[in-house]
Amino acid sequence: MRGLALALMAASGFAGLGYQVIWTQQFGLVLGHESAAVLAVVAAFFGGLSLGALLLGRRIESSERPLRWYAGCEALIGLWGALLMAVMPAASNAALALIGPDATPAWQWSIAFGASFLLLLPATAAMGATLPAMARLGTARLAPLYAANTLGAVAGVLATAFWLISDWGLTRSAGLCVALNLGCALLAGLALQAAPAIALGPTTSNRPLWLLAATGLLGIAYEVLAVRVLSQVAEDTVYTFALLLAVYLAGSALGAAAFARWPALRNTRLLLQGLAVSILLGMATLWGAEAIKQALQPETLAGALATEALLAVAVFALPTLLMGALFCQLSADAAAAGIPFSQAVGANTLGAMAAAPLFGVALASVLGPKLALLLVTAGYLLLAPAWRSAAWWFPATATAALALFAPPLAFIDLPEGGHLLSYRDGPMAAVSVVEDAAGVARLRINNRQQEGSSATVLVDGRQALLPLLLHGDAKRALFLGVGSGVTSGVAAQVLGLEVDAVELLPEVVEASALFRPALGEGPAPHMHTADARRYVRTTTQRYDVVVSDNFHPARSGSGALYTVEHFRAVRERLAPQGLFCQWLPLHQLDLDTLRSITAAFLQAFPDGAALLASNSLDTPTVGLVGRAGSTRFRPGTAKPDMAAHFGLADDFAVLGSFIADAPALHRLAGNAPLNTDDRPWVAYRAPRITYAPDSAPRDRLLDLLGQVSVDTATLLSSPELAPRLNAYAEARRSYLDLGRRTAPSGDPAVMLARVGTPLLAVLRQSPDFQPAAEPLRRLAQALASRDPQAAQRLHESLAAIRADLAGF
Repeated sequence: MRGLALALMAASGFAGLGYQVIWTQQFGLVLGHESAAVLAVVAAFFGGLSLGALLLGRRIESSERPLRWYAGCEALIGLWGALLMAVMPAASNAALALIGPDATPAWQWSIAFGASFLLLLPATAAMGATLPAMARLGTARLAPLYAANTLGAVAGVLATAFWLISDWGLTRSAGLCVALNLGCALLAGLALQAAPAIALGPTTSNRPLWLLAATGLLGIAYEVLAVRVLSQVAEDTVYTFALLLAVYLAGSALGAAAFARWPALRNTRLLLQGLAVSILLGMATLWGAEAIKQALQPETLAGALATEALLAVAVFALPTLLMGALFCQLSADAAAAGIPFSQAVGANTLGAMAAAPLFGVALASVLGPKLALLLVTAGYLLLAPAWRSAAWWFPATATAALALFAPPLAFIDLPEGGHLLSYRDGPMAAVSVVEDAAGVARLRINNRQQEGSSATVLVDGRQALLPLLLHGDAKRALFLGVGSGVTSGVAAQVLGLEVDAVELLPEVVEASALFRPALGEGPAPHMHTADARRYVRTTTQRYDVVVSDNFHPARSGSGALYTVEHFRAVRERLAPQGLFCQWLPLHQLDLDTLRSITAAFLQAFPDGAALLASNSLDTPTVGLVGRAGSTRFRPGTAKPDMAAHFGLADDFAVLGSFIADAPALHRLAGNAPLNTDDRPWVAYRAPRITYAPDSAPRDRLLDLLGQVSVDTATLLSSPELAPRLNAYAEARRSYLDLGRRTAPSGDPAVMLARVGTPLLAVLRQSPDFQPAAEPLRRLAQALASRDPQAAQRLHESLAAIRADLAGF
């Protein structure tokens, strides 16, 4: 019996945390960022747990048939989970409509927390009632039950994140959790027996309840804040959060098990003081986390995940072990004071519910992670003041000293001679702008994602102009993702074009102002602080051109911007003959991920095509292009004056950017798994190359070009230029292959010997391919003073191919 009770608690824990991971992913589709979804679902979970324990727990504890209550609660969890499998898409759409395209932060967070709480409430309330019910079954003491439930939860987190969702999808994974709940209900009814109700004396003190509520608040606050800081050091993928949560839960389970074995842990005051010290030690690890990661330098996927797990253990192991023991001790204190266990659970989870909005949203932004974490430490100390004890004054003094003198818990890679221009902590991310010694400013999110720089204006500008020029007559354009603001900013300066730009993080919008001087004077885009998916689904505006930024596919929430459902929603926002361009960072994804995204794109735009933003080998950016009508492009469209500055002065520079037509894209996609809202394959595949790159971007680019082809006649409304454009495509392939094989040199004579003849051969393939002529003209200019004869011969060779190539 005892073994079966522990197994049931483990299965119930597996299902409960499996649901949490799944529902976090589903709410992330609504809120646009996994961090926001984590906060919302955590608050909803603990709010429901508290309500269930407080409203149902006392009746269960006094019932003559607690076994039926337990079985009923498990059945309700399973049935509500099954119902959510069916209604979650409709509920998500309703939440999107309720938030709207231009919600204020207060309204967005209110809907995020409120909708999550109400939608999950029947299941989470039933979960809150299961532990008081199991405590009445008499087959084990509380601590082993709590430990078994939590260890099952650890298994649920890891199995769901590392296996179930990627292989089964969200709905089928939720189905497994439903089956486990229904199995627990059935087995409990067949095999378990109830114990007599525990007689409690009159309530003598409410202090244990206040302590349970306060420690619930502080414990989850530490989790939320530490995860927030570690996201700046770890790779911030779906696996990162799963590992952090698993370690947190495992520590709590071990703490409960240790409490049952070691009487020395049964001291409330010492546990509170120990927690204060352990959090200070955890903060010390956080300050050194970047150095630890650099020292280990993992080179494989397993090594990278092990490093993140090690950081999680260093930050969470000791505090969570003490938290697990403290919960058991305070529950025992509550029982001794005549307080039912259900009220103890309810108070603890009620405090935990408040942690996400209070610490995760408000205090982390206002105070910063360092002061917010020190507030948690101070909270534990103030719960058990010992003014005359050195054991109390030591952590209290350390807390005050760290608040006054320690640097902030912010990770900013400053290059030699560089300095920080801007830094903002927000509820979802930390955003910084760093300028190096050469005056180049770079925007970063969580110190990991480079979201543009002042040195990439030409390439970023091309990502705006290429889609606009392909459309030919755009009046209104939408840009999804702002980054440095250069791409949408360049578009806003096109005469007669009205530009909207959507960015999830308000801190990014604020930081983008620092890059405006690089664009010069001119109109700015109209900024919308919103999630791109939500904006596309809820706005009523239609656009001639929609351009989606090259989001890092492995980062939090980004994979949802590459799903079939999102691409179809974008198509619905296009005006007649409207054009959509999805930029993809080939330097941040492997070809398998590219195939999956391409397959999803072709579901919405079956006659789509692909192009290159530039000829960069180190940061190649591929664009998937589709139209609301036929994917045919017209040569000879008028070019804005600025087009020449971005190397797009003629039709060959624009139409020659294509690397694949629709048949080639369909061959590339093949049988690749579709990236969908229900099966977010990209979010689980893309981190592999982030953790352990197995190839260089230039090699992936040449590999891609070897697998695709373009017949430009199928892309043009009139085929006159097709033969020259096909030659242009072949010349580009030769040019990029030469760049991959050529070692750079600062000596122009050496470089001429290495690339002179091959580049001339490229130009003979296509005299229209100006990128091959530009380096030769620069070499001729550099050699003019030191070797005028070589410079003259080079000019003559260029002129022999075509007179205007020499640049005279």
